[in-house]
Amino acid sequence: MTRNRHHNLIRDLAVVALSVVVAILLYQTGAIKNLLESAERAKFFGSFIAGMFFVSVFTAAPAVVALVELMKINPVVLVAFFGGLGALSGDFLIFRFVKDHLADDLLELFQKPERRKIFSIFQWPALRWIIPIVGALIIASPLPDELGLVMLGLSKTDTKIFIPLSFTLNFLGILAIGLIAKV
Repeated sequence: MTRNRHHNLIRDLAVVALSVVVAILLYQTGAIKNLLESAERAKFFGSFIAGMFFVSVFTAAPAVVALVELMKINPVVLVAFFGGLGALSGDFLIFRFVKDHLADDLLELFQKPERRKIFSIFQWPALRWIIPIVGALIIASPLPDELGLVMLGLSKTDTKIFIPLSFTLNFLGILAIGLIAKV
């Protein structure tokens, strides 16, 4: 691995670690909960903000609670729509980071001869289309999106495909939560 790639990988992993620490701190201090409670009063802006937090492992639970509360007083479809837009925004930030930076650095890491055998599994033609499908299913599920976004980023999914896919999957996921909560 070149010195520059090594530096980039360390920088990327540091950014990921820092974002995890910040998310944990925001969650533990109650800042996320307070923000979502404040945003609830702003109706559809609140749906957008809750949607942004819907995509992360550390903020998904309070975001789901906020979305369900918003759906009690607003039309479920509209909350899901604006929440889906917010989730798309959050997903897009993570996706661009993974696709533009982390994916290339990880691929470079696996180019070493001793690691090439492990990486060769990902070269199988069947996995080239299975990985993005599994990533999309993870995004559609109530599970946090990070793993799905990594799968889409590593598979070099085109941004023109990612944007409508992310919005649609998050919209449907939030809509399903709302419909289940209404029952």
